[in-house]
Amino acid sequence: MLLKLKIMKVCILGSGLTSLTLAKALVKENIYVDILEIKQTHKPDESRTIGISKSNVDFFNNNIVNINKIIWNIKKIEIFSDNLKKEKLLKFGDNTNELFSIIKNLKLYNLLEKSLSKSKYFKKKIFKNNLDFIKKYNLVINTDNLNFITKKYFSKKIIKKYNSSAYTTIIDHHKIENNNLATQIFTKRGPIAFLPISDVQTSVVYSIHNSGYKKDENIYNLINFYNFKYKIKKIKTIKSFELYSLNLKSYFHKNILAFGDLLHRIHPLAGQGFNMTIRDIKLLTDLIKTRNNLGLPLDSSVGLEFQKKIKHKNYIFSNTVDFVHEFFNLERKTNSIYLSKSVQFLGKNQLINKFLTKIADQGITF
Repeated sequence: MLLKLKIMKVCILGSGLTSLTLAKALVKENIYVDILEIKQTHKPDESRTIGISKSNVDFFNNNIVNINKIIWNIKKIEIFSDNLKKEKLLKFGDNTNELFSIIKNLKLYNLLEKSLSKSKYFKKKIFKNNLDFIKKYNLVINTDNLNFITKKYFSKKIIKKYNSSAYTTIIDHHKIENNNLATQIFTKRGPIAFLPISDVQTSVVYSIHNSGYKKDENIYNLINFYNFKYKIKKIKTIKSFELYSLNLKSYFHKNILAFGDLLHRIHPLAGQGFNMTIRDIKLLTDLIKTRNNLGLPLDSSVGLEFQKKIKHKNYIFSNTVDFVHEFFNLERKTNSIYLSKSVQFLGKNQLINKFLTKIADQGITF
């Protein structure tokens, strides 16, 4: 019978949401985790939110930390297009079960940080700019795209620039009872999403193609123009960032495993970026847990096994989101209603609707 290793130590480089989430999942398995950061990380901006699918909320609650008190459940999604005016393009959900949940990045960050601070298996340390630390750990997980390890070992990527920028903010509005309907509109400038986070607040993400945005246009005015539901009291400070997709060619180097946004970035129109990372965390945690139970070491074979099991799924999922973007980007450039009408027709098929809902919830499962 194999003896169980008494101590397994994992190092995580970077201290963002991905790092804290992964660290919490591992310490729950009694694995020692050190987070190394180059300098003290700034907390997430208050205007940023993320969507978490129902299956991933369940995983979070059961295997990481209970987030029920800080999430806002979405039960329906309605999708519109400029070409069809206010005629629904697609709709998902029936107002009975949650499709996904919205959570403020800052609230999740604070909850994870507080929970980890209570664990004897967790420490935060300063990352020194050399490789001497690696020999102290069984496995090094790199989530930081700025350190020298990323530049040295994880520079080969497939990158696609969208020539677009995402603008994010939160609107304060008059109270809406049961504010659980998310809305996305594919406008001539790009997709805008209204994502409720309470009865009185809604997150807005507007991905605007540079060719469709005139510098003299005001983002605040565009949000007001496409809002047909809320009586807005205030639009908070708007933040922006450039949009691009990314797929890393090799997930690991020896016992160093790339993770999070280093592995994949996708267009935010589907709200699936962090969901992909949670699915990665679930797989990696299972691999480490199995090795721990069998008394097997953590080494470069973990990275190899992780890559074999998940890389193709991440690539397919990323390209599926990219296909959706390109489809509606073509629709954005035309005045024809035929593309929109074809989507509307397919969306009425219950089997197709259920399939799309399942993919959004669980990702690629084959």
